[in-house]
Amino acid sequence: MKLIQKLFILSSIVLAVSCGGGSKSLVVGTNAEFPPFEYLEGSEIVGFDIDLIKAVAEQMGTNITIENLSWDGLLPALQSKKIDLIISGMTVTPDRQAIVNFSKPYYLAEEQMIIVQSNNTNITTMEDLIGKKVGVVLGYTGDVIVSDMDGVNVDRYNSPYQAVIDVQYGKIDALVVDNQPAQNYAANNPAVKAIPGNNTEEEYAIAIPKENVKLMEDINAALIAIQANGTYQKIYDKYFPENNTNSSTNSTTNSTNSTTNSTTNS
Repeated sequence: MKLIQKLFILSSIVLAVSCGGGSKSLVVGTNAEFPPFEYLEGSEIVGFDIDLIKAVAEQMGTNITIENLSWDGLLPALQSKKIDLIISGMTVTPDRQAIVNFSKPYYLAEEQMIIVQSNNTNITTMEDLIGKKVGVVLGYTGDVIVSDMDGVNVDRYNSPYQAVIDVQYGKIDALVVDNQPAQNYAANNPAVKAIPGNNTEEEYAIAIPKENVKLMEDINAALIAIQANGTYQKIYDKYFPENNTNSSTNSTTNSTNSTTNSTTNS
């Protein structure tokens, strides 16, 4: 009788594991220096991307742990299997597609901005950066754009926070960075301001190892589900209440075709 009970208990445990009760927790890599997508409140990592990946994980029925890594350490950590995926305002580019798969895009970023001292009147366009000392963050879209400009003295940073401080104290003349983070930095630091720079369109997506196609498919299904049930829109409205034109319909649905191409072309 005891043997039968033990076998019943053992089979119950196996069934629970097979149903997901013992599913492996996914390790999510991010770089919490890109507000409002990911940033620190005290010691807690918060932001649009963080709320989004938590909603995706809940939809998938899996647990996650989030690790704050340096920006330039994210892709190496993914390739060496130290983390299972990346969500960090990462733009889909051909170079990245060559080494990782991307989920369907979850956000459409539409402009690079220039951060200068609040009393600066000499820099009003990208052309005004010629002959100036301009900061970029290594691997960000701003790095690509400014590096292609002739006559610009480029300073590359690992951290956008440090670059903003260097603008504030005149160590560099300007910083080129994505729209939403630029506005966030300027809103929280009266010594600097953000002005329009280069009109671009870039898609943020979740990076996944090439070999883990199943995880990519599960994440894509979860993204579609949370868009359909309104969860995505709630998260979007929380962080971008002033920008409802770039809602889930614009940033996610309209990017579906390019997502298919991005994963196919990788």
